[in-house]
Amino acid sequence: MKTSKIIPFRQEHEGISQSSIQRLLKKGKDYGLEAIFPFSTEKIVVAEWVRMKCHYGCSHYDTNWCCPPATPSSDQARVILGEYSLALLLVGNQNCQEFYLNNGRKRAKQVRYWKGTVSLERLLFLEGYYKAFSLVGETCALCKECTYPEACRFPQERRPAVESFSIDVIGTLQNLGKTSRVARHVSESFGYYGIILVE
Repeated sequence: MKTSKIIPFRQEHEGISQSSIQRLLKKGKDYGLEAIFPFSTEKIVVAEWVRMKCHYGCSHYDTNWCCPPATPSSDQARVILGEYSLALLLVGNQNCQEFYLNNGRKRAKQVRYWKGTVSLERLLFLEGYYKAFSLVGETCALCKECTYPEACRFPQERRPAVESFSIDVIGTLQNLGKTSRVARHVSESFGYYGIILVE
């Protein structure tokens, strides 16, 4: 997906300060993030069709700890999201000629974004946001081959992918007044989106 540039809010958002956002963004840039956008969790679109696409359109279904059915159901996701009022949208853009391949270069990019998202969650936790929880873009690639359904090798870094949480990313972006489009060719850059739930 490709989207217009997202500029972080300039004012304080209830529950998180602009200085905290700037600290997160400074660290996030080490992992390829370009912007962090705070918003109300009421803007998150949860839809049953998203999980259906996981089930019928993705090779990671039932093979990965961070994808369905190992992740919360749509109903559980709605309940969990109801326990939060604030979310942070993490935005990056990348160009990955290997998007449809299963090779080391693609995996390295996935791991970079994954570790970046989890590290920002950890930073928020240390700043006192003890409920901070991240939903990572794409699927987990920490292991070359996931151990699922055997025990995860990295349980402390295991997080659901955004889509595995039944979140309609494009619908959520539209709710935030952002435009997006799907990249039609592997040579085009596309948007990377993660979400951190904060309270």
